[in-house]
Amino acid sequence: MTQARPRKTVFGLLPWPERQAVAEALRTETVGGLVLLASAVVALVWANSPWSAAYESIRDFHFGIPALGLDLSVGHWTSDGLLAVFFLVAGIELKRELVVGELRTPATAALPVIAALCGMAVPAALYTLTATAGGGSLDGWAVPMATDIAFALAVLAVISTHLPSALRAFLLTLAVVDDLGAILIIAIFFTGDLDFRALGAAFAGLVLFYALQRLRVRGWWWYVPLGVAIWALMYHSGVHATVAGVAMGLILRTTLDSGEERSPGARVAHLVHPFSAGVAVPLFALFAAGVALSGDALAKVFTDPEPLAVFVGLVAGKILGVFLGTYAAVRFTRARLNPDLAWADVFGLAVLAGIGFTVALLLGELSFTDPAQVEHVKAAVLLGSVTAAVLAAVLLRRRNRVYKRLYEAENRDEDGDGIPDCYQTENGDRLGSSR
Repeated sequence: MTQARPRKTVFGLLPWPERQAVAEALRTETVGGLVLLASAVVALVWANSPWSAAYESIRDFHFGIPALGLDLSVGHWTSDGLLAVFFLVAGIELKRELVVGELRTPATAALPVIAALCGMAVPAALYTLTATAGGGSLDGWAVPMATDIAFALAVLAVISTHLPSALRAFLLTLAVVDDLGAILIIAIFFTGDLDFRALGAAFAGLVLFYALQRLRVRGWWWYVPLGVAIWALMYHSGVHATVAGVAMGLILRTTLDSGEERSPGARVAHLVHPFSAGVAVPLFALFAAGVALSGDALAKVFTDPEPLAVFVGLVAGKILGVFLGTYAAVRFTRARLNPDLAWADVFGLAVLAGIGFTVALLLGELSFTDPAQVEHVKAAVLLGSVTAAVLAAVLLRRRNRVYKRLYEAENRDEDGDGIPDCYQTENGDRLGSSR
C-alpha cells in the first residue's frame, strides 16, 4: 500500500538558512522603504509648494556627456541610470531564489509564482475592462501590475506589526517574481526603434561578463567599467537601460565555491543593496512622485478612464489576484495553510501587495507620452498605493496579537546561542532544513 505524501504547510517555519537570507534582505529593504516613504512625501510637498518651479527646474536640468549621447535630465538619469542599480539587485535576488531559494523547486515555487502571476494578470485585466468601459486608452495596462516591496515593508515598520517571517518571505518572493514580470514587460513592450549594432555590442558585453564569472575572475576594476559600458550600449540600443541591470544580476554567480564565505552575487548584493534601497530608489521617487495634487488633479483620478483604471487595478486587482491565486494554489495542490494563521491573514497580505509605487511610476512614465496624462496616472498610483497601505494597516493590526505570539515563538533563544530554539532538538542539535 502506497503511503500518502505529507502535505506541505504554507506559511510554516522557514528553513534556517533561508530565514537568515530573507532577514538580511528585509532589513535593508525596510530601512530603504522608510527613506523611500520620506522621499515621496518630500516630493509631493515640494511639487505642491510655492517652490514648485525650482523642483521642476532641478528635475529637468540636463547634464552628462553629449559626445556619447548621454546628455540626460536629472529625472531621466534617476529612471534610466539609478533604477538600473535597483534592477541589478532585483536580478541577483531572482537568481538566488531560483538557485537556492523558494523558486528552486516546483513544489516550493508553485505558491508564490501562481500568486504573483494572478497578481499581475488580474490588475491588467481590470485596467483593460475599466479603461474600455470609459472609452480610454489601453496603453497603461501594465502600470498596476507591480508590488513595491520596500514601500510595503515601510508600512509594516510604521504600523509596528510582528508579521511572521514566512509571511514576510512570501511577500519578498512575490515582489521578486513581480519584478521579473515588470522587466519582461519593459523589455518586450517598451522597446523603441532598435539599434542592432548597439544591441549586439551590449550582448557581447554580457557574454564577456558571463565569461569573467565562469573563469572566476575577481576585481571590481573588471566589472564596474564593463557594467557601465553595457548599460550605455543598452540605453542606445532602444531597449530600456534598466534591462542591463537585471541581465548582469542574473549572470552573477550565487553558488559557493570551495573556501568561499560569500558568492559573487551575495557580495555584490551586500555592497550595492544599501545604495539601491537608501539612495537610488529614493532619488527616483523624489523626481518621479512630485505630482500636482490639486482638487482637479485628484478628481481626474476618478473621472478620467486611464487613472481610474490604474487605481482600480492596484486596489482591487492586486487584492483579488494575489488572494485568489494563493487560495487556488492551496486548494488544488498538496498544501495546507499554517493552522496558526487564517485566510484573513492572506487577505491582509494581498491588500499590502496593492502598494505598487516605484515600478508602477516607471511604467506610468513609459506608457504615456502626454505629460498631463502621465501626471494623472502618477497621482492614481500614489492614491492607490496609499489606499492599499491604509487598508492593509487596518487589517494587519487587527491580527497583530496573533502575529506577536508567532513572532516571539519563532525568535525565542533561551540558551543564547544565536539560533532560535525552534530550529534545535531537545539535545541542542540543529534541525534539518525541511519544512
